[in-house]
Amino acid sequence: MAATPQNPAAATPRRKVSRHRGEGQWAAGHHTPLNGNEQFKKDDDGLNVRTRIETIYSKRGFDSIDPNDLRGRMRWWGLYTQRKPGIDGGKTAILEPEELDDKYFMLRVRIDGGRLTTQQLRVIGEISQEFARGSADVTDRQNIQLHWIRIEDVPEIWNRLEAVGLSTTEACGDCPRVVIGSPVAGIAEDEIIDGTSAIDEIHDRYIGSHEFSNLPRKFKTAISGSPLLDVVHEINDIAFVGVEHPEHGPGFDLWVGGGLSTNPKLGVRLGAWVPLDEVPEVWAGVVGIFRDWGYRRLRTRARLKFLVADWGAEKFRQVLEDDYLGRKLVDGPAPAEPAGRWRDHVGVHRQKDGRFYVGFAPRVGRVDGATLTKIAEVAEAHGSGRVRTTVEQKMIVLDVEEAQVEPLVEALEALDLTAKPSPFRRGTMACTGIEYCKLAIVETKARGSQLIDELERRIPEFDEPITINLNGCPNACARIQVADIGLKGQLVLNDQGEQVEGYQVHLGGALGLEAGFGRKVRGLKVTSDELPDYVERVLKRFQKEREDGERFAAWASRASEEALS
Repeated sequence: MAATPQNPAAATPRRKVSRHRGEGQWAAGHHTPLNGNEQFKKDDDGLNVRTRIETIYSKRGFDSIDPNDLRGRMRWWGLYTQRKPGIDGGKTAILEPEELDDKYFMLRVRIDGGRLTTQQLRVIGEISQEFARGSADVTDRQNIQLHWIRIEDVPEIWNRLEAVGLSTTEACGDCPRVVIGSPVAGIAEDEIIDGTSAIDEIHDRYIGSHEFSNLPRKFKTAISGSPLLDVVHEINDIAFVGVEHPEHGPGFDLWVGGGLSTNPKLGVRLGAWVPLDEVPEVWAGVVGIFRDWGYRRLRTRARLKFLVADWGAEKFRQVLEDDYLGRKLVDGPAPAEPAGRWRDHVGVHRQKDGRFYVGFAPRVGRVDGATLTKIAEVAEAHGSGRVRTTVEQKMIVLDVEEAQVEPLVEALEALDLTAKPSPFRRGTMACTGIEYCKLAIVETKARGSQLIDELERRIPEFDEPITINLNGCPNACARIQVADIGLKGQLVLNDQGEQVEGYQVHLGGALGLEAGFGRKVRGLKVTSDELPDYVERVLKRFQKEREDGERFAAWASRASEEALS
């Protein structure tokens, strides 16, 4: 029957034809932006916003800033708007960005390899005191973050940082973030290989370059030749891990695709050995794959770990070799088990030149500008001109003569910066939390510091390595999934049925030896007020039930849910 206006059912149905847009992979020809982030990056490179900050925004003030610069491109220069004070965690996911934004910024100072001179540290401390209300946090990626920064002051801050060889270039944003490295590279007695020259070359050739300034999302790098495996290599997008090749000597084992957040994945070995002088080229090849083949359609799948998971190690290595390097890589061995239980370099250690380095522990990375300048002064007074930051929110003074070690330790103690911390002071880490972060739901820094005090008072005899990581939201900036006790901030109900700050508990995560993610016990959540009681209870059960030499992570993986509750 022919189709007529009176008989539309007789017409052949018309199928809606839509072209599959893929995952937004450039190498597959998908260049059309599929979300707002990709659109603003296409409209203008994030690196270009510096000119507008210097010539427009710093002169006209906060209200003159274009929204795509404010919540997008300014990250390429280390600037995030911070959380407006007084907004509780229950409103974090409800309010619009402009309602959460304060008119002040967090500014992240990029410190590749954690390397600072005392002059540089003093300048950061002075900037903190003059422009940031004294705020300063040492991060778990070796950077230092300042808060309360006004847009009007940013050009002057940049001038002062750059005058001493520091910058905020690509400290945030969809680009190569800080390259973390062993804080004792080049000085440790037991070092397999010193990766410093590779870190420098990557920084000088690629950071601030338009070649890699528009990636699908952030890209995290770790390079270390320490047998302590001291740069959490398993959770970076790319990591070069020091190994001794039986034929070629010292070099690096190549790992790709690690990352945490709400969908954690451990990095995978490509089975390739990379000599020191080829590290920058191989690094650029992996970043190139991420730029060209990374998933740009959904922000939640825009990290390299998802591409590696889909391709597998064999295909990823093949594409790297055939399409980006034009040559085969040498097969190589896996790293040995870490040489120690602690990987933070805290304490007094001999350098290969006969001098000593002294690692010390701030409280959960929280310091202040005055303390930073005092650390510089103390280091210089005891013969050192170099300090380091670590990926455990700790700091190190290098190049100390033996006669100066104890006076330095005492001077640090006077600043509440102990080189002989309890396991709780040494092993507790916290993210920024609700005090400044727009994503956070709960407080973390003060809570972590209070927890340290309570545990030191309640269990003074506890002497096992233990990591307790507090995170203000599910995004895992404080690495909750790979801690002995990981605490993910959320709102929970107390005994009176009231919604209060608290944490979901992860138990038994680890990196290095037997790396894996922590176990979640069904329904196991604690309020912030209950946290010291809970941690004390679990640690005492561990002390009672552990087998000889058993680590907390191993015990937690086999313990009953009752023992962990």
